[in-house]
Amino acid sequence: MNKQSVKTRKRGFRVLQFIKYLSILTALGLIATAAILVYLYATSLPLADSDRNSRLLDSQGEVIATFSAGGKDSIPVQLQDITPDLVNATLAVEDRKFRQHFGFDIQGMGRAALVNIQHMRMSQGASTLTQQLARNLYLSHEKTWTRKAKEAMYTAQLEMKYSKDEILQMYLNEIYYGHGAYGIEAAAQMYFGKSAKKLDLAESAMLAGIPKGPTYYSPYNHMKNAKDRQKIVLKSMIETGKITQKQADSAYEEMLNFKPEGERKTVENAPYFRDYIRSLAVKELGISEAMLDHGGLNIYTTLDLRVQKAAEMAVVKGMDAKSELETALVSIDPRTGYIKAMVGGKNYRTNQINHVLTTTRQPGSAFKPIMYLAALESKQLTSASIFNSQPTLFHYDNDRKTYKPGNFGDKYLGEIDLRQAIAASDNIYAVNTIMKISPEQVVNMAQKLGITSKLSPVPSLALGTSPVSPLEMASAFSVIAAGGQRTPPVAILQVTDAAGRVLYESPQTKADTVVEPAAAYVLTRLMESVFENGGTGNRVSATIKRPVAGKTGTTNTDAWLVGFTPELSTAVWVGYDQGKAISTSDGRRAAPIFAQFTEQALASVPPKIFSVPDQVVSVYINPETGKLAGNGCEEKRLEVFIQGTEPTEVCRGETEPLDNPQDDKAREAQNQKGVQEQKRSWWSDFKRWWVE
Repeated sequence: MNKQSVKTRKRGFRVLQFIKYLSILTALGLIATAAILVYLYATSLPLADSDRNSRLLDSQGEVIATFSAGGKDSIPVQLQDITPDLVNATLAVEDRKFRQHFGFDIQGMGRAALVNIQHMRMSQGASTLTQQLARNLYLSHEKTWTRKAKEAMYTAQLEMKYSKDEILQMYLNEIYYGHGAYGIEAAAQMYFGKSAKKLDLAESAMLAGIPKGPTYYSPYNHMKNAKDRQKIVLKSMIETGKITQKQADSAYEEMLNFKPEGERKTVENAPYFRDYIRSLAVKELGISEAMLDHGGLNIYTTLDLRVQKAAEMAVVKGMDAKSELETALVSIDPRTGYIKAMVGGKNYRTNQINHVLTTTRQPGSAFKPIMYLAALESKQLTSASIFNSQPTLFHYDNDRKTYKPGNFGDKYLGEIDLRQAIAASDNIYAVNTIMKISPEQVVNMAQKLGITSKLSPVPSLALGTSPVSPLEMASAFSVIAAGGQRTPPVAILQVTDAAGRVLYESPQTKADTVVEPAAAYVLTRLMESVFENGGTGNRVSATIKRPVAGKTGTTNTDAWLVGFTPELSTAVWVGYDQGKAISTSDGRRAAPIFAQFTEQALASVPPKIFSVPDQVVSVYINPETGKLAGNGCEEKRLEVFIQGTEPTEVCRGETEPLDNPQDDKAREAQNQKGVQEQKRSWWSDFKRWWVE
């Protein structure tokens, strides 16, 4: 055999050996790849941060908000609830081959790799939409080889475990659009005040361009940059065949109606209530902050999202967005103690102080009903009790101290009864009352109603000089609305873990009768006069189409309206954080907010009258004398009393004999007539409220 043949055989052997080794390596590679793919498919993805966040649910089981350490605003929506224009715009500018690739753009990765090798650092990427999702859900945004390896692994797993539509839906619910808004629904609400389903082409192209640089392309920060980016998105949509040049030109020229930047607020529902629940969960239920942020808990609450929306709308309508004036609104169902709505301030983004809970504000005259309730229940005061409204110097503390209150505008009404005093918010009458029954008795009544703030037992307490919180006031008035029965405020009904196991269940609390029902009802009827002619709340009476009782309160720094219907007890406060004096116009904002909220919150509820308990009688009295109205009395008014406290002396006219043997019969007839007239009056009022 010649040397040439030997060389040829050796060369052939080496080729065979190479092919053999190559085949083995290929087989091993395929086996390894298959093993890796099987491993990735069988291995669960790490729990995304958004999946770990605990959820807050309202009384109907609807998600209100999520707990997040980062304070993210996010409203998850289904893909079908996102306009196709936004979907097409996002795919055109972010990942045109999304429907064709398996999570990786090989050509783009190759180009990026060459640039990175050239610069010897991670300067460029070629992330697909799936890769971006993997990074946003599970990883940091640092540019390291380790992070890229993990990103590749999670990208492959996402593509294995989810359909393209599911990945796209997750992406659009997760991506950041600037100013705290995560996900397209949050962005649509924040920028345009509408749902993602209702975005038009121009709005969709604008929003689709923001994730590239949420700060740089924000229309609030740089409108020119945002419009330039919008133009790029529209051009990409033309190139992908989703729109025509004419449609693109029209969309670019469209004048977009952005929500004013000053009106931007969190898109997450009830943010102040969310913070309140977080505090309760940590301090009272012993749930850790980490568990709230990452434990996947479901916290079922008493909030009614429909009522909450009415509260938020009333605040927006009633407050000046440009002013520093703040507000608070909290509403409780007096029948259950459930907190149905809570608005702790005008704008959560600019001020996170929950004013519903602050105990540093004086309630002013809004506190007077608590004092009058104590007086009525003690039977030392009735609806017909008369005091002289005139400048008065009061002596107390064994005559060692004096107190001289005044009426607003130095307006004094002379001799008036309790109904007139409540309607006009007369201060002299109020201080006469507290001096008659003692400040200690008023403090005791406030505590029975659930007020826990420290109250000073001094004559000025009658005028609300001891600070309390709006939550305390709403809770106290809910006892009056419930006919003297008190149920402590409740916010959390149940807490379950991620597996559905119950971790906490609100105890079934039975309402305690802390006030005589007849006294609560008499006070309620008197407080209705606040919204009648001559009352301090009369100017909003046209807005309220149902029986309502309440009390205004104004100090130099605070304005209140606390009131109730049979279904809701609501406190509204207005003032400045720094204790700045409020103007007359500032002080008039609380009542319209209360009226607007009450009507909207109960729009679907038929008007109801306050139920009459036993031990209540109705008689006609003469307001000038406080006596039963006799035949000769020109002025008469139907009034309610706790049985046994109604007047027995009859007011006589000038020609009526002093010794009238028919007095007893007259009084009995007055009582019977009063009851019948009151029934007819209620029915007439009910029909008027219903028709109007």
